Amino acid sequence: MTASLQRQNDEKEATARLSVISNTLLMLLKLAVGATLGSVSMISEAIHSGMDLVASVIAFFSVRKSAEPADSEHTYGHGKFESMSGLAESLLIFIAAILIIREAAIQLLEPPGEAMNPTLMFAGMAVMATSAIVNWVVSARLMRVAKETESIALESDAWHLRTDVYTSVGVFAGLVLIRLTGLVVLDSIVAIGVALVILKAAYDLTTKSYRDLIDHCLTEEEDARIRRVICEHQSRYARYHTLRTRRSGPEVFIDFSLVVDKEVSVEFSHDLTDHLEADLKTEFPRASVMIHIEPDSGSAEPPASFCEIAGGPTVLENGTD
Repeated sequence: MTASLQRQNDEKEATARLSVISNTLLMLLKLAVGATLGSVSMISEAIHSGMDLVASVIAFFSVRKSAEPADSEHTYGHGKFESMSGLAESLLIFIAAILIIREAAIQLLEPPGEAMNPTLMFAGMAVMATSAIVNWVVSARLMRVAKETESIALESDAWHLRTDVYTSVGVFAGLVLIRLTGLVVLDSIVAIGVALVILKAAYDLTTKSYRDLIDHCLTEEEDARIRRVICEHQSRYARYHTLRTRRSGPEVFIDFSLVVDKEVSVEFSHDLTDHLEADLKTEFPRASVMIHIEPDSGSAEPPASFCEIAGGPTVLENGTD
């Protein structure tokens, strides 16, 4: 493993550990104040943070596992541990949302008979404000590291905390409205709103993780980046075709066929593939690249896939035939 990839793995693990610590402290704080205040929206936020904590623990262990090199049992590496982590985390968010809706519905059907303690309400507002600020800072770091290392586990964890930011702000606003109007029922309404936001985040994360687990191709933007690199070398080969891509956690797999003049040497073909592989790995540092060389048959039929250099490399077709 290169020093650069080792640094990425170390940063991923440190960031995941930070998420575990912050979620633990926030969950305990919200639970203590919410239970004392009797606020279902604050308790729902404590449940949310509890699920975030479990998700953070899963993310922490998944990024450690995915960093392990390929072995005899996992010849393509351990990247899919992160995709599995993302799916597990999204399922936990679904469970959290269901629990929140259940608690809020009970509170709506059997509203409390007395108003909330004003002093404790201010404590609840302070906890929610603190939670929003802390989670925003931690989620920003998680998202930055996730983008830099292409980690689905850290991205899922980042979205968990980003959702927590929005819901914390919502609960804060709900407590303010209760303090101003005296309508305790607003607490349950805010809790249901929190749950709906969480459900949307869970759906998005489930879709993204599932795509990786079933070896879905890379995004159109990523595919375009790959084709652009290939086309930069177009003057040295006839055409390319059958471009295939997939993701396994932070790992990217790229393979395609390259048609070269049948008169060129093996050495030339080998150098060409080395250059292409190096450039693709510059664009995607964790990529595994497989290039199949084919001799040009001299067919009169036009190529099914071609690059054209005209004001910069462009791709005329989608790279498949």
